[in-house]
Amino acid sequence: MSNPRHIAIIMDGNGRWAKARGLPRAAGHKAGVETLRETIRAAGKMGIPFLTLFAFSSENWSRPRSEVSDLMGLLKLFIRRDLADLHRENVRVRIIGERDGLAKDILGLLNEAETLTEKNQGLTLVIAFNYGSRNEITRAVKKLVDDVSAGIIASTAITMEAISARLDTAEMPDPDLIIRTSGEMRLSNFLLWQAAYSEFMFLPCYWPDFRPTHLSEAIEVFQSRERRFGGVTAQEIAL
Repeated sequence: MSNPRHIAIIMDGNGRWAKARGLPRAAGHKAGVETLRETIRAAGKMGIPFLTLFAFSSENWSRPRSEVSDLMGLLKLFIRRDLADLHRENVRVRIIGERDGLAKDILGLLNEAETLTEKNQGLTLVIAFNYGSRNEITRAVKKLVDDVSAGIIASTAITMEAISARLDTAEMPDPDLIIRTSGEMRLSNFLLWQAAYSEFMFLPCYWPDFRPTHLSEAIEVFQSRERRFGGVTAQEIAL
């Protein structure tokens, strides 16, 4: 099996990584950003076309205000410090998630990242920010309802493809491989529609400890699996 076209990662465990070392949670998030940088570079060198990172969920706003503030600060720092490098490396940045209600400075940075890199043709780096899959699907359904009400499409045109075309991930391939760090074994409202036939890898290491070797090993495991997409293998047919 060839390399996955699209890898998605749930970057989990920053807080527990910090706690295990007697450090504040902010230190874990800072270490996680360094791992993020390293992982983006590694994915680009491995020739992965799409890399999606679950950076901040729509549920994360319920965390303590100080932690949310730290996370927003790291996001701003990452974009301001790394965007030029990503652009030089031909990385295209896309943002998925709910944008309504975001602070103007955050929204401006997200838009800047997309606009600056929109014509790049290397790795597509997808940042899931203020993202929740149920919210995404709900927004897609609302768009469909509006299109039917406006007479743009008929109700009979509501298909799986029509829904996919209205998701934040429209025009992207579904993830072939989803990796979650920290040992947790759940999707946590991440790419629920798109993950229908994804392969999963749940790693015990916390996100700050994730290295390119982990990514390489996950790809090797992916390549050893046989994807059926609801069908059967040629060997099973022969039996």
